[in-house]
Amino acid sequence: MAFFGGAAPTPFGATATTSTSTGFGGFGTQNQSTGFGLFNQTKTTAPTFGTGSFGTATGATTGFGASTGFGLGGTATTQPTTGFGTSTGFGAAPAAGGFGTGTAFKGFGTGAATGFGATAATGFGTIGGPQLQAQQQQQAQQAQQSSLELLGTAVTLPQIYGDERDAIIAKWNQLQAYWGTGKGFYSSNGFVNFTPDNPYCRFKAVGYNRLPRSRNEDGLVSIVIKKKESEVTAQQQQVVDQLFKILGSKPHLSVCVEGIKTLPDDKTELVIYILERPASGPAKRITASELFQFLNTPNIKQQITTQLAAEDIWQKTGFTSEQLKVYLENPPAGIHPFIWEQAKLDNPDQENLIPVPVVGFNALQQRMKHQEQQTKAHQQRLDMIANELQQFQQKQNNMMSKMDEYKRKHIELSHRLLQVVVKQEIFRKMGYAIQADEEQLRVHLEKTQAELNHPTQFKGRLNELMSQIRMQNHLAGNRADFSYQMDPSLQQEIKQLLKQQQDGLKHLIQIVKDDSHDLQLMEQSLQESSHRR
Repeated sequence: MAFFGGAAPTPFGATATTSTSTGFGGFGTQNQSTGFGLFNQTKTTAPTFGTGSFGTATGATTGFGASTGFGLGGTATTQPTTGFGTSTGFGAAPAAGGFGTGTAFKGFGTGAATGFGATAATGFGTIGGPQLQAQQQQQAQQAQQSSLELLGTAVTLPQIYGDERDAIIAKWNQLQAYWGTGKGFYSSNGFVNFTPDNPYCRFKAVGYNRLPRSRNEDGLVSIVIKKKESEVTAQQQQVVDQLFKILGSKPHLSVCVEGIKTLPDDKTELVIYILERPASGPAKRITASELFQFLNTPNIKQQITTQLAAEDIWQKTGFTSEQLKVYLENPPAGIHPFIWEQAKLDNPDQENLIPVPVVGFNALQQRMKHQEQQTKAHQQRLDMIANELQQFQQKQNNMMSKMDEYKRKHIELSHRLLQVVVKQEIFRKMGYAIQADEEQLRVHLEKTQAELNHPTQFKGRLNELMSQIRMQNHLAGNRADFSYQMDPSLQQEIKQLLKQQQDGLKHLIQIVKDDSHDLQLMEQSLQESSHRR
């Protein structure tokens, strides 16, 4: 089991006597047992696996000892440092807000749906004042310490048989703790459930979520509904009316929907806030902690779960600078401090992202689903933007064509207007003598016409250009339609190829000449021989 770390385990039953066991209960005994059913057996042989604490000098194996660095020593009595607050584990969903979402991180405490606090139904708020909060924190610490002690006993020194079988069961408990599943017996009548949250689970990693920016004053609370987004959108008014009734149908309270978002597994996130309009004074929002605390009371939560098919409630609040500092300075339970420090150094965007633990395959699967959902939403948004850009381009083309048409119409109207003004002036000035300004205008027009008609001025240049254009057209009509231009390097290659072909032809001609000469010699030889005969 090199995958799980630790030294190789001692072979099972190295010095055990012969038995007819059918499970773990029969290792090293002489009576018949059936698995874990018979724990109070008499010891028949001295234990050979070592019954000391797992990882000490007396045991035959190492595994999770004091040198593993997972927060527990040889006796597993040290309380590991938790993330934020005084909770023991990370809950069932360390990144319940989804990849890239703005929801607050749920499940870092021991409550069912809490934020980072240690109470069972509040986020950062308290219930009953500081004394009650301190009492609850103390109870949580005691429960945490007791749970860790039992867990450490199960993986190091279970007290079941009192012989070498306890060491074998300890190894089996260690394997289950590594995998994060199963039950670990620490006594004949007690066991602990191994979950991926336990500090020994090896299937843990660190990912990054977007840092939430919502404030407590915004009053945003998310309700996860086990329905599709289309159904929730169609029934939005009904959902708002039901929430209004659940809140007591108070006229000064209004339920407002901030947004609706699609979640994996055909679920929908409904973000709401409550607007309070007092009799005197401006309207204000109920804070997120107060609303979250109210909605998580048992009777209210039961109504929301039954009437709205709600699955969970989240408090959408961000971190203060102090809370973020405490969260980053304290590694979460089960995460090695070195790994946590490396995760903080590898953060690609420390201003907008925050490291979060990913515990177990279920959390990894949920994270992948949220990432796929977010990627799909981004793709849909990109497609929508592309369609809008295409529509805008079409509108721009239509607008440009209309502008060209309007310009043409404007020029036509200007010419028509000029003709009308000229005729009107002619009729208005009919019968009157030429005035001084008109005489000056006539002089200017005649001067301008003379300049235009001058051979070296505009008219002459236009005539010269027209003659050149006619000449070019005449030359273009007489010459061939196609003209070729060859690259110098290509010309050189063609010359080389033609030269090789010419050399080959010369060689063939020489061969033919040589063969002809040989044939002539052969003919002469034949003729001479015939004469001699």
